[in-house]
Amino acid sequence: MIPAAAQTTNAPEWSVSELSGALKRTLEDAFGHVRLRGEISGYRGQHSSGHAYFCLKDRDARIDAVIWKSAFSRMRFKPQEGLEVVAIGRITTFPGKSTYQIVVEQLEPAGVGALMALLEERRRRLTTEGLFAEARKRRPSFLPRVIGVVTSPTGAVIRDILHRLEDRFPRHVLVWPVRVQGETCADEVAAAIRGFGALSPEGPIPRPDVLIVARGGGSLEDLWGFNEEAVVRAAAESPIPLISAVGHETDWTLIDHAADLRAPTPTGAAEMAVPVRAELVVQVGGTARRQAEAMLRLVESRRTELRSAGRALPSPEALVGVPRQRLDLAWAKLGPGLLANAREHERELKRVADRLARQAPYVKLAEIRTRLNAVGDKPRICLGRMVADRRKALADLSARLASGRDAVVRAERVRIATCRERIAGLAGRAERSARASLDRHAHRLDSQASLLASLGYRSVLARGYALVRDDRDTVIHAAAEVAPGQSLTIEFADGIRRVQAEGARPRRRPDPLVQTSLFDN
Repeated sequence: MIPAAAQTTNAPEWSVSELSGALKRTLEDAFGHVRLRGEISGYRGQHSSGHAYFCLKDRDARIDAVIWKSAFSRMRFKPQEGLEVVAIGRITTFPGKSTYQIVVEQLEPAGVGALMALLEERRRRLTTEGLFAEARKRRPSFLPRVIGVVTSPTGAVIRDILHRLEDRFPRHVLVWPVRVQGETCADEVAAAIRGFGALSPEGPIPRPDVLIVARGGGSLEDLWGFNEEAVVRAAAESPIPLISAVGHETDWTLIDHAADLRAPTPTGAAEMAVPVRAELVVQVGGTARRQAEAMLRLVESRRTELRSAGRALPSPEALVGVPRQRLDLAWAKLGPGLLANAREHERELKRVADRLARQAPYVKLAEIRTRLNAVGDKPRICLGRMVADRRKALADLSARLASGRDAVVRAERVRIATCRERIAGLAGRAERSARASLDRHAHRLDSQASLLASLGYRSVLARGYALVRDDRDTVIHAAAEVAPGQSLTIEFADGIRRVQAEGARPRRRPDPLVQTSLFDN
């Protein structure tokens, strides 16, 4: 039995998809783009697909939020857990769960307090990593050759820096133009710092000795690009000493903590980078004068000390008196000493002469002659005996060689005779084999010649046919291929004739002669 309520209602029937689509259109038409303020909850970073999912909540309610991958990459301000933000996007539904959500297109912190909280949290985290440690900071060189400036090329900052450098000490300046405000500010500044650090000192573009990152004053939102983590890490990793000059003296950004020096203004950064040339000239001149005066005083002091030391030294006569007296005494002893020395050498010479007389060469020669006479004919007799022994040994060896040679000759003659017999047998076999092979090839050649004569086109010509070729020696199969006036060659069985075609080109016959195929070969 049908209930009464079902009999009286005339409400339309919806499918689940139709109802979900109608609710989606109604919600999007009623709200469209909205600005929604709330606290980020449940954010765990980007999904593997690149999208980001989280919730926005306040004290009494919450709403799901999603940031698509394309919008997330364009956002200057990224979501963080527990941060109060203002989300700009459109309200829609997700039929798969029957829920509504906001598709976020832009994200802003909810007021300066939120930015300060985010800034303080980032500062604490980077401090824990050691990026702001004083131990890693370096002092720029006293007088850099090249100065790199990262700033906007159109603002007053670069003009103030160049003007101040021109007043103090002109140096070579390289400017890397960047945006100092906006979504791409942080990426451009970080790329500029790393780009200067990647330059080679000996390259065509000189590597700066010091970097200045400068920007004029502004609000916290305007200076936010210099608080981004990418800029801070690039400044901390820079191989070149870096001076931060962002904002006015009361403005502080995170790059100021990571830089090696912090200048209150861009002009102050230029003053930190180079000294005053006029002051250096005056200082060097004063130092040179003091050095000259000190040298004069030192020379005068040394001269006074030398004079005092000279007065304390003995006179030249006193110094050479004793040596002169010793020289006179030695001169008086020199004559007798030389005479005594000559007499001593004369006595030694006479002793040596007596010894040589006793050992004269003719005495030694007489002794050697006597010894040779005592030897007499003994060497000749020994030599004859040795020659006879060698002659007998050679005769024995010759007899042995002769007998061995005869045995070798006989063996070789036997081996040669055996080889001749084998060669004769092999020659007969080779002759018979060659004759049989020639017979087989002759029979095969005769068979092939007979087959060629029966299948070749010349046997066809012998039956009364002719073979027609054009001037390129190409076989013509049909009359339609012959042009009027064309030279032709006709081959008969008994010879070849050259002719010339006449008349109009004939129309091709529908079925060519069967004999044409015989001429293709």
